[in-house]
Amino acid sequence: MSVCIVGWAHSPFGRLGDETLESLIVQVTRQALGHADVESTDIDAIWLGHFNGGFVPGSFASSLVLQADDGLRWKPATRVENACATGAAAVFAAIDAIESGRARLALVVGAEKMTGVSTAETTEILANASYVQEEAHRGMTFPGLFADIAKAYFDRYGDHSATLARIAAKNHANGVRNPYAQMRRDLGFDFCNAVSAQNPMIAAPLRKTDCSLISDGAAALVLADERTSSAMRRAVRILGHAQVNDYLPTSRHDMTALEGPRRAWQQALSRANCTVSDLSLIELHDCFTIAELLLYEALGLAPLGKGARALESGMVYPDGALPVNPSGGLKAKGHPIGATGVSMHVLAAMQLCGDAGEFQVRAPRLAGILNMGGTAVANYASILEAA
Repeated sequence: MSVCIVGWAHSPFGRLGDETLESLIVQVTRQALGHADVESTDIDAIWLGHFNGGFVPGSFASSLVLQADDGLRWKPATRVENACATGAAAVFAAIDAIESGRARLALVVGAEKMTGVSTAETTEILANASYVQEEAHRGMTFPGLFADIAKAYFDRYGDHSATLARIAAKNHANGVRNPYAQMRRDLGFDFCNAVSAQNPMIAAPLRKTDCSLISDGAAALVLADERTSSAMRRAVRILGHAQVNDYLPTSRHDMTALEGPRRAWQQALSRANCTVSDLSLIELHDCFTIAELLLYEALGLAPLGKGARALESGMVYPDGALPVNPSGGLKAKGHPIGATGVSMHVLAAMQLCGDAGEFQVRAPRLAGILNMGGTAVANYASILEAA
């Protein structure tokens, strides 16, 4: 049974001082129900993607969604968590319920409030999503882990600091056009390629512009089975999807190859009966610029060690053959952990329906999504098409 996206909502991402986790959840829930033109009483089940880990007090957030509308009372609501792939995990749980026939209409919300704690606390919270006894306990943070990945890549394929700067510059330029993006400034290649007081080295060779943002934000989707969606004003079909998990310790896999994302991506393409050349755009997980470079290779945009070609050819730019992160990606849009995977599906659906405004790509037919949790541990890939 096919599953379709029939409505969505997306808050601005950023330092949203006046918003709480609850207010973000309530806002996007109401907007998504209105966008889908469905009554809250018609929703069969709810999934909330929310990482938390200590960002906000309380660890039992699933019923916060019910605060949006009394018609959601008594609906089954479940919180889902899978590190930075938490949002996609919530989407996939709802897909499973619809495909099994247990639900006809499902509501998925992804939300995170990250800016209420210090940067040091944020770093520690996120480090707990690593293999703690080998990584966090010896002082490794995610910038440090991805810096080690960048070093290994550079050792194998040469210094690609300038390539990472081009990725950062591309995504910041894209973010200017996205009204939901946290950072809407075109920083330019020269700024991103230099170490300065404004762009310090965070963990060599990664500079500040190579790292995604600490963000608050939320996004929501209404999903329906294909029969129900046929009577609705819009529908974006989830043509293929796949989840692949790898070992938690980075020491147990080659981090310069991102085998987990590659396998998830290949499975999703196979289930969608298409190839990467059939796609019109990709929203992928650029938690760090080195992740985007490696994903060019894992997703088949370039051979191993040759990811820079995707930039040099112009392929991944907004007017290229396969735009990557036209939204600005995590780099410019922001990365509220639980919201990210839901946001990717919302923004891809917007593109396919021609509703992306200034960051709309030309005549899209198929969109790919790759949401990654941890160091390529939890990997979720989706292929969408306008129904």
